[in-house]
Amino acid sequence: MALKATIFKATLNIADMDHHYYADHQLTLARHPSETDERMMIRLLAFVLNASDNLEFTKGLSTDDEPELWQKSLSDNIELWIELGLPDESRIRKACNRARQVILYTYGGRAVPLWWDKCRNKLTRFDNLTIINLPQAPIEALAGMAERGMNLQCSIQDGEISIGNEQTLVNITPEPLYPT
Repeated sequence: MALKATIFKATLNIADMDHHYYADHQLTLARHPSETDERMMIRLLAFVLNASDNLEFTKGLSTDDEPELWQKSLSDNIELWIELGLPDESRIRKACNRARQVILYTYGGRAVPLWWDKCRNKLTRFDNLTIINLPQAPIEALAGMAERGMNLQCSIQDGEISIGNEQTLVNITPEPLYPT
């Protein structure tokens, strides 16, 4: 019998001073059996960083031809494609050809520079690609905040993200890899 996804509910109060976006979002996340708390919370962080009324989670890990999150126009064109991790160059190339803008959030500590050295020459030719590295220590702390029901306060100012609940506050400063 196949394992089923675990359902998480998140209430996000987002105050993004950098983009003048202030909203509350009620989200339901399905965590695939092979997905870690860390990866699921990075998906949530990617939502916070790109929040809009049209941004939505996709089938993610279970589908090869969809990103983790996307935003589509009313005519069903992909405006924003968001990937996570250290994907193969061919997956990013496909995304850049399908979407107006692609954002990749890398994570994994010491593995990121090795991946970037390997893929840099192939990926820097895409004008619609942004790659942002998420530092390991705060991401681990963020993973510790994963609960089936989450109420999170999220603020973004001067490129720094603060995410907290009643017990914990995590500050994350993303590091741009491309363009720099």
